Amino acid sequence: MASGPPGGTDSLLEGHPRYSKIRDLGKGAYGAVVHARDTETMEDVALKFIERGPQNVNKYVEREILNHMKLRHPHIIGLREVFLTANHLVLAMEFAAGGDLFKYVSSRKSLGEPEARWFFQQLIVGIDYCHRMGVASRDIKLENTLLDGSPRPLIKLADFGFSKDDQQSAPTSRVGTPAYLAPEVIVSKPGTHYDGKKADLWSCGVLLYILVTGTYPFQRVKDSTMKGPQKLNAILNRILAVDYIFPERKRLSPECKDLISSLLVLDPNARPDIPAIQAHPWYRVDLNPAALSFNDTLVADSLANATPDSVYEDIRSIVRDAQQVVRGKPQHAGKEGRRGPYI
Repeated sequence: MASGPPGGTDSLLEGHPRYSKIRDLGKGAYGAVVHARDTETMEDVALKFIERGPQNVNKYVEREILNHMKLRHPHIIGLREVFLTANHLVLAMEFAAGGDLFKYVSSRKSLGEPEARWFFQQLIVGIDYCHRMGVASRDIKLENTLLDGSPRPLIKLADFGFSKDDQQSAPTSRVGTPAYLAPEVIVSKPGTHYDGKKADLWSCGVLLYILVTGTYPFQRVKDSTMKGPQKLNAILNRILAVDYIFPERKRLSPECKDLISSLLVLDPNARPDIPAIQAHPWYRVDLNPAALSFNDTLVADSLANATPDSVYEDIRSIVRDAQQVVRGKPQHAGKEGRRGPYI
């Protein structure tokens, strides 16, 4: 697995004709994310660097890009362009100045119901748009929910690396973050499939639980004494048993508990769909009525102005090129420096 560029992230944009680095945002097995400035527009962007080669640039990377391209929404991080350098495939995305919801909640331990509701209302609007565009996230979590940095933060959904489109094969893989996995995802096997959109709604229930309690529903204090595989198995078994309780120290309204409990049910078909979530009394508090029809125009516009097939083909070509490791060439030269079209 890759562990970041050998020369550090400072070398990633050295000599780049368009982007200049501001600071590091994070590193992972795939490469790194950098906060940069677009010197042509003077806008801040987030650049996700994925090291070239088949071990890093796989089907999930291509799916992440192709599915993200379809999604143009105020509550979804915008994908601006895709380009190659000699060593990396790079995704240029909208920059979220407020960080992620995990850090936001961690700094406050938990949120009061009004603030949690504000975020959850936005989350459901964003997920509704994704689902109506045929895309299931399959990795809804606090870390993938970014904030725009305004005084009353607006959320931006990010990271579609595990996403599935209705036009692709039905979901069968156990992908996502263990603490948020729906039971049907855990027990999925090759040859069987599950509904990725209904699994998303389970994850929304987990996220809401964390917002209002500051804890994960299927983790226990004693888990800290367990080794990795033992701890993971304990969490997955509790998910399969839907074994969670609401902490007594946190006084939650009956309506809040009811909504969470309706989402965290074993049978995917028993979970409320998005219209039912939006009709729930807890969700409706302080909700602008326009939010209920907010996506109608956006979905219609997205479908009417779909990305041309030629752009998808160009992106697939860039991804294929990114699977090849290029050695001994300048960082930003020739084909390795070519850019995909703006999305």
